[in-house]
Amino acid sequence: MLVRRHHDEPTRLGKFKEIVPIGLNNTSEDVIDVRVPSGLRPRVAIIGGGITGLAAAHRLVELAPTVDIQLLEAGHRLGGVLESVRQDSFLLECGADNFITVTPEATDLCRRIGFDDQLTRTNTGLRQAMVVRKGKLHRIPDGFIVMAPSKVWPMMTTPLLSPLGKLRLAWEYFVPTQTDAADESLAAFAIRRFGREVYERLIQPLVGGIYASNPDQLSLQATLPRFIEMEREHGSLIRGALRGRASQKQRQASGSGAPYSLFVAPRDGMSSLVEAIASRLPNGAVQCNSPVEDLTRNPEGRWSLSLGGDRRESIDVDAVIVATPAHRAAKILATVDHGLSTRLSNIPYSSSAIVSLGYERSQIAHALDGFGFVVPIAEGRRILSGSFSSIKYPGRAPAGFVLIRAFVGGPAVPNPSQLSDQELVALATEELDALLGIQGQPTLQHIVRHAAAMPQYLLGHCDNVREIESRASQLPGLELAGNAYHGIGIPNCIQGGEQAAKRVLTTLDALTSPALTQ
Repeated sequence: MLVRRHHDEPTRLGKFKEIVPIGLNNTSEDVIDVRVPSGLRPRVAIIGGGITGLAAAHRLVELAPTVDIQLLEAGHRLGGVLESVRQDSFLLECGADNFITVTPEATDLCRRIGFDDQLTRTNTGLRQAMVVRKGKLHRIPDGFIVMAPSKVWPMMTTPLLSPLGKLRLAWEYFVPTQTDAADESLAAFAIRRFGREVYERLIQPLVGGIYASNPDQLSLQATLPRFIEMEREHGSLIRGALRGRASQKQRQASGSGAPYSLFVAPRDGMSSLVEAIASRLPNGAVQCNSPVEDLTRNPEGRWSLSLGGDRRESIDVDAVIVATPAHRAAKILATVDHGLSTRLSNIPYSSSAIVSLGYERSQIAHALDGFGFVVPIAEGRRILSGSFSSIKYPGRAPAGFVLIRAFVGGPAVPNPSQLSDQELVALATEELDALLGIQGQPTLQHIVRHAAAMPQYLLGHCDNVREIESRASQLPGLELAGNAYHGIGIPNCIQGGEQAAKRVLTTLDALTSPALTQ
């Protein structure tokens, strides 16, 4: 049995030994030749080499190849929480292992860099998830997406709800629409529309598995605003979901459906996507081990970045994109705008740990007939969810073995980073053994800790972000991007990074004579 810490892992995917500029390709937008008043190439610094910073840097290369880009990453590698590791013939993900295709930003980027043929769809025969009730795993009713039941019969026959719970769910069709525009917690909204049992047994574990948080405190407006829109437009989430399903069938019948499954993953892991984006950046653009400790603006309107670590130098740039977690951005901007820094500090973060375990298939009694499961708080267990990684996607485990990821965090274990390796493994194996009928010890163990890594969109988040963006807009050449503001998913991060890049080019263009386009 092999126990290995994440930071000791010797074999990593995505080593940026050679970064070659590819130039512009597959973009329909005009290319801009931007020059600052001195006639020199403008320089833009992107602070943070996660998926947001990478997307911003790549978009700058696409739209304005004359811009000198400096992608400054504090750590020794790019990708942030996205990292793939090969260990004992298993492909392990240290963070997210896939991304959603409902919004197009991630798939569009993959297409533009020629990476779309590397995307793998989920196993078509097992596209279902489960939820724990009384120590057993039950299928989430077909057609139930977070809190939008689009099929009636599965909801009426599910063993997850009592007869009274099902009646209360059906009554949602007649619940009056909320006219108050005040921010409402996700839990309050769900209970108001569906009742407490549906919330506790279905909605809470699904949302808790996404945000590693208690929905009692999460802002619905910030996390899942489409359900507010469904209530206002249709008067009922059930009515809206049924109509949406009918429209989807019409699109599929006409051949206009999406070319991907709901979720996709890079065939060789998330690090291969990180490497593919980085390979499109110019030589010398990526600067790892370059933490930015301070940011100031000089009287000429340029920005000066003080680098720490081994570099201990300052660089001057014409514009900056800060693509770091909000608490890190707050420290960097403390001397630029104290009020902005305070607002950024008001975005809290939660911590989590991922325990990846490999088993021989014969050790597991459960059929593993799905992609994984979520755990309600009401069950009193110590994991948020479990993912059957090698069932979801091929190539994650050797033949005859299964890879399972257990997620630790949330209200049950708020500080998993404080637990030792042995404690995390014991916690995860005990829970999985009970739920899946596992006999014996895992053949592989891998632990990743993410301390203060998940932003929490609490009540008032949207107002706070509006104030943050308003204050940042008063500082020409400064842009903020990342999962702290408008969405935590990979597509959200890519969209935020690309939009920040466009805004930077608008600012730079305003300093010059009219832009030259090709």
